[in-house]
Amino acid sequence: MNLEAPLAVVDLETTGSDPATDRITEIAVLEIDGFEVSAEWSTLVNPGVRLPSPIQALTGITEDMLASAPRFSALAESLRERLQGRLLIAHNVRFDYGFLRREFERAGLRFHARTLCSVRLSRRLYPQHARHDLDSLIERHELDCPARHRARGDAEALWHFLRVAAAEHGEEILAVAARQVARQVALPPHLERAAIDAIPEAPGVYLLYGEGGRPLYVGKSTNMRSRVLQHFAATLRSEKEMRLAREVRRIDWERTAGELGALLREARLVKELAPAYNRQLRAPRGLCGFVFDGKRLRLAEAKEIGAETLPLVRGLFRSRRIALAALRELADAHRLCLKTLGFDESGTGVCFRHQVGRCAGVCSGKENVHLHHARFAAALAQFPGAKWPHAGPVGIVENDREREATEVHVVDHWCYVGTARCDEELAELLERRRESAFDYDHYRILARHLGKPGVRTRLLAA
Repeated sequence: MNLEAPLAVVDLETTGSDPATDRITEIAVLEIDGFEVSAEWSTLVNPGVRLPSPIQALTGITEDMLASAPRFSALAESLRERLQGRLLIAHNVRFDYGFLRREFERAGLRFHARTLCSVRLSRRLYPQHARHDLDSLIERHELDCPARHRARGDAEALWHFLRVAAAEHGEEILAVAARQVARQVALPPHLERAAIDAIPEAPGVYLLYGEGGRPLYVGKSTNMRSRVLQHFAATLRSEKEMRLAREVRRIDWERTAGELGALLREARLVKELAPAYNRQLRAPRGLCGFVFDGKRLRLAEAKEIGAETLPLVRGLFRSRRIALAALRELADAHRLCLKTLGFDESGTGVCFRHQVGRCAGVCSGKENVHLHHARFAAALAQFPGAKWPHAGPVGIVENDREREATEVHVVDHWCYVGTARCDEELAELLERRRESAFDYDHYRILARHLGKPGVRTRLLAA
């Protein structure tokens, strides 16, 4: 942060803590140029929703006071111009920035700003103190705060803190500390920094938990620490990301030797834990694939698809809708008759697809049925099968050179059995490999990985 650069010290009052459902009730902005206040602006904002009694008691703002105040949409354009090009400084900046971005979105405007959290700045400049909330700063530094829990009063207190910090440490040190803080992230107050610092910059999976140990999210990365920190960045892009960051109470992690292990573990944990914020990698309820016996075509359902039947299935799809769309596209491209295949239509006579020029006419006698089925079989080859290319189970080897550790991922007929880190674990996995069920996401992960050059595999004794 260049102290001579344009700054905006901002404080908000709101109806609650959730930008998705709560609204701003008061805004204050102190425009700082040359490290001096160049303009002051504040206003009440009509939130358009009920103001809870505890908030009224805390702030002194009443619903009668807000009734005649402007809506945020009426202020949005001028406020955006006021903040344009300025570094936005707030105490717990993610809270204020999250509300501003959400309100600008409701007003149909995009808003982005560089941000600086004064809570984190205080922690860096005054590490000897345990508490860095605004009340603690006011008491410790004897800051002038004419109206606590009102936007303008709190903004002025924050500005006084910046002035005190510059006087005590020097403007150059303050600027350096601010630049360092700006590159970090703002952790929620209920998460210890030590919990983040313990996460290695290495491949693995991490698990975010909420109140009462409720699983919120499972993620993976080749650099877990960096990825976890991104969840708490001040510039979170979506409402969902901001909500997740607010709900996290605990972080666990598991290190893996490489990316493949992280991908496989993530896919398994998502299905086992069903975290609230994971939508992908959950077990596809409509998993299906096509089976063609040379005469008739049918759609095999998930319960029919396993290690032994996989070679008979052409194409794997997450839902019946996706499968049917792919089949119709294939039929259109090759002028195939789905009715003759016994798949798409009932009744007798010429199919509707032939009437509109999408079928070559096997149903009307214009094409030999054997030739049609041969054409269909050739076209169906576009849907890849899942034939297992090995004589038995294999181990896919990943090395973690930093720890001098090796992991062997045991796979049998596209079924991921588990990961072994020693000979005893490997023998145990081979003993129970028949118990492993086929998993579509594991199959996709493994198929992509085995197609890469340089992958180390070894055939395991059956």
